Amino acid sequence: MSRKTKLFNRFPWRPGNRFEVLVDGPLFFSRMLETVARARAYVFLELYLVQSGEVANRFIEALTAAAARGVRVHVLLDDFGALGLGASDRQRLVAAGIELAFYNRLHWRKRLANLLRNHRKLLVVDGETAFVGGAGITDEFDSSTRPGDDWRDTMVEIRGPVVADWHELFLTTWRRSGLDPIPLAPPAPPAAANGQRGRVVASSRLRGQNITRSVAGRIRSAERRVWIATAYFVPPRKLRRALKRAAHRGVDVRLLVPGSHTDHPSIRYAGRRLYTLLLRQRVRILEYQPRFLHAKVVLVDDWASLGSSNLDRWNLMWNLEANQEVADAGFAQSVAAMLETDFANAQEIRADAWSRRGWRARLLEAISGVIDRWLRRIGN
Repeated sequence: MSRKTKLFNRFPWRPGNRFEVLVDGPLFFSRMLETVARARAYVFLELYLVQSGEVANRFIEALTAAAARGVRVHVLLDDFGALGLGASDRQRLVAAGIELAFYNRLHWRKRLANLLRNHRKLLVVDGETAFVGGAGITDEFDSSTRPGDDWRDTMVEIRGPVVADWHELFLTTWRRSGLDPIPLAPPAPPAAANGQRGRVVASSRLRGQNITRSVAGRIRSAERRVWIATAYFVPPRKLRRALKRAAHRGVDVRLLVPGSHTDHPSIRYAGRRLYTLLLRQRVRILEYQPRFLHAKVVLVDDWASLGSSNLDRWNLMWNLEANQEVADAGFAQSVAAMLETDFANAQEIRADAWSRRGWRARLLEAISGVIDRWLRRIGN
């Protein structure tokens, strides 16, 4: 077996799991906080985007309360993504005895190495329960603080044998960040009878594009549907080619992306310049209207991949990413129901109308395309 194959197959498929899709902040934040409140041994939290505010305060209170009752709490935040976490909140965590660390500290001497970011979103509690998905700990995801303007996102609650792989992934990232190893034995969660099959897939600049390979391979073998929701869509050529070929052979290919609500308009325009070629191959493109679509979901037949990874070259080139893959018809049905609701709240792009878009949109697409190609050259 080659080294590349070993890296790609780091975590195996494991049966006997329970996966639940959690839609939007009010649900997944409450479930995560409830799980932290029940922690007995340890809490691992690994995040990209963290900002001081109401949501951050709830998590800080839950984590400090856990530490006060003797639970080991380890928090690994991306240094760039956590710039919005105030000094007083950081001090609250440290004062409670929480091990707080920051991935790839920013420094001008690092130059391009500053672009290497940890984009994963992971919570592991007691080796029994894990949460992964696309959300950070910020008020943007909370409808109580931003009613009608909160970001649309998805997390997955996980129980079963694959929790041990999420545990191992956190420990590996912690250690490779130059931190002291955490002396905790890997858990052995029991397999549930009639449980679901799942696999953890992680990517990084050094370990190869495992998520891209996995998604592209599934799309190439798709028979019925390829439904994708992503906050940023500027995919590598192999994914675009796989999507076009799937649509050409009659697979129901749908791409759900943000509409005018987005935090990075330039990335939206860079992705929009690809619409013409995709529409010609009968790929359906829908732009989500009510709020900013921040979810990262791929559904191919009865296989699903949910986690931190968007389908844009920047994520796939520079970031640590991690997704939960699930091969189960029942779980796929729940993901499909969620996406069908999102499709109903989206505006479909029609080829004839798209060909008549104005010069301003075309100019912004062209400029964004130039920037995208320049960024791609930096990464090569």
